[in-house]
Amino acid sequence: MTTTAASPVPLTGPSSAVWEPAAEVTVRGTVLLLPGRGEHPGVYGRFGRRLAFDGYRVVVPAVPAAGSVPLDGVDLAGPVAEARESAPPGAPVVLAGSDTGALLALAAARQAAPDGLLLVGLPVTVAPPEALDTADGWTDELGARTSCPAHRSLLAADPDFRPGALAEDVPADLARAAEESAADGVPVFEVPVLVVHGSADPVSPPATAQRFAERLAADLVLVADGRHDALNDAAHRSVAAAVVQWLERLRGGPHLPAQIVTTDADGRTPDPRAPEGNPV
Repeated sequence: MTTTAASPVPLTGPSSAVWEPAAEVTVRGTVLLLPGRGEHPGVYGRFGRRLAFDGYRVVVPAVPAAGSVPLDGVDLAGPVAEARESAPPGAPVVLAGSDTGALLALAAARQAAPDGLLLVGLPVTVAPPEALDTADGWTDELGARTSCPAHRSLLAADPDFRPGALAEDVPADLARAAEESAADGVPVFEVPVLVVHGSADPVSPPATAQRFAERLAADLVLVADGRHDALNDAAHRSVAAAVVQWLERLRGGPHLPAQIVTTDADGRTPDPRAPEGNPV
């Protein structure tokens, strides 16, 4: 287990990785993060440390990897309940995931009952037309995952990372459960949702994120020229900042307006659902 710093009220159950705020910092909320295809908890160290600096505990719970077992074999209600009990009153517990981890978070939301959902790099729920299986597949996969040189180097030297995983199909039961959770006109849960996606994601086009965001009435952040692993891409600092802003809004109340609104010189607010972020 990976743990950083200390917490006034530590978690007692098993976990794969935990990034804690400093001992003197009150825990402002908890993000339970589910990795995607080929990943392991350690690849989210940079994201975990950044959110912990702002007072948010980040936990990768000790549950089976997304799609590795039937959905009824994954218990996320327990980690959500434990996180809620160990945090100060009013501190939200968010279920988050990247790639297939995002699908698992969405599929498990009704059973787990988090205070919010953070869905990053949602994959297409059907087999891609072209798998990453060329002679230069590993190079292609690195480029598809991230444009951040530091993260590319980390993945290339990581013995626990599983190359080639992005070429694997999304498990059918996981895709079906996520689609059912986001079905039009079927409010299986009512929690705030933030969808984050790279505008240049070659694994899953931005239209995938836009479709889910519309069906979930979610806030949508499209990362300019972003690749598939949005939490570990070149704009990882800006993405983490956007997540913290959303978490702060969640603390105040899910229906409150954003605390910071970006406008252009004419007072127009950029439309986050527009592919290029064009002002409305």
